[in-house]
Amino acid sequence: EAFNMDFYIGPNEFALLRAAATDLEDVIPFGRSIFGTINRWVIRPIFTFLSGFIGSAGIVILLLTLLVKLALYPLTYKMLYSQSKMAALKPRIEKMKEKFKDDQQQVQMETMKLYREFGVNPLGGCMPMVLQMPIWFALYRFFPASIEFRQAGFLWATDLSSYDVIARLPFELPLGFGAHLSLFTILWAVTTLIYTYYNTKHMDFGTNPAMKYMQYIMPVMFLGFFNSFASGLTCYLLFSNILNITQTVVTKNYIINQDKIHEELEAYKKKPKKKSGFQERLQAAMEEQKRVQEQRLADKNKGKKRK
Repeated sequence: EAFNMDFYIGPNEFALLRAAATDLEDVIPFGRSIFGTINRWVIRPIFTFLSGFIGSAGIVILLLTLLVKLALYPLTYKMLYSQSKMAALKPRIEKMKEKFKDDQQQVQMETMKLYREFGVNPLGGCMPMVLQMPIWFALYRFFPASIEFRQAGFLWATDLSSYDVIARLPFELPLGFGAHLSLFTILWAVTTLIYTYYNTKHMDFGTNPAMKYMQYIMPVMFLGFFNSFASGLTCYLLFSNILNITQTVVTKNYIINQDKIHEELEAYKKKPKKKSGFQERLQAAMEEQKRVQEQRLADKNKGKKRK
């Protein structure tokens, strides 16, 4: 029995593979589930379109980053608006901390009560970050898998599908760092620290101040992780940080009206309110936790008196 067979010998370029045979483009490792879908039907078409009239792959990455930021800006604005509300309430929270300085559980309960009273959602800034994470994971597969980035240079990087090297080390660093230094990764870490400082300097971390310092530790920890990533990805992350800082500075200083923030907070305070089911459960859980802690402390003191 004879079988007719065709051989494809050529680059794993998406359009060529699709034209050669049905579903042959699936051999490109864009990732599984939602990440592969994002790469095939969102990232790749945008990249192909921009590459049609822009010769530099690095400029295409910059424009891709800009498009993502513009698409997410309405959510980013809501996040920054929520942060501005929390910053406006910070003086009240500081007074509360002084009043209940010996009872951190009470400080936490009163802080949540204050947020409800003025209509502030402390988790309001999470959505833009959550929505960007699938894009980050998709790009993690997109850059090394796309042949268009191979040997494509930008600035000091000579191959955007692999890591950039500004210095070779005579020894291997631990934690996956390798024996080289990636400048895109170093600049990403520096801009992440700058963005974290600017974005959190007015935030209140309540009874868990360690969270404030964890945000500064994370970029340093990820230095080794990103040091061997494709420079196209770390270039994207660097551009993303620069645009984040720009958006934050411009929005907080020139777009958001601080006087309007205070007026809105006072207006919400005067409105009649009804607790949501979630708020009631959260309040009940915090009160129960406080009651248990007080009971344990009382039992401990009784034991000491008996001795």
